[in-house]
Amino acid sequence: KCVEGWSQVISYRGIRFSDFLNHYKLAAKTEKAWGKDVDPNQLFKYVGLETPDAVYYVSIDMKSMLHPKTLLVTEMNGEILSPGHGAPLRLIIPVKYGIKNLKCIGRIFFSDEQPPDYWTEQGYDWYAGL
Repeated sequence: KCVEGWSQVISYRGIRFSDFLNHYKLAAKTEKAWGKDVDPNQLFKYVGLETPDAVYYVSIDMKSMLHPKTLLVTEMNGEILSPGHGAPLRLIIPVKYGIKNLKCIGRIFFSDEQPPDYWTEQGYDWYAGL
């Protein structure tokens, strides 16, 4: 859903961001955060993502990133992601407006301080929640 009001139904496939964090044991402040399930209280508060050229970047609260429908996407509408749609990997986060759905992820990092956000710097609401 776009912040400008339009929306389109698209089918995405990929891996849940929460599964990615669990598998690689990322974003934890301490080893105690990892067990059968991640303890969200032991994770950093924010996730920063940027394109490979660092021209476009977003920051998102960890709670939203842990939503079960937040995906690191590799396929769109049954086909491997094309470069024009963010290949090889993009973020889809359905609890946010499209401005947070970063195309072509080059870097992911974690912080307790809110990282910079491209669209917030342009005057849009940082949270951008639906």
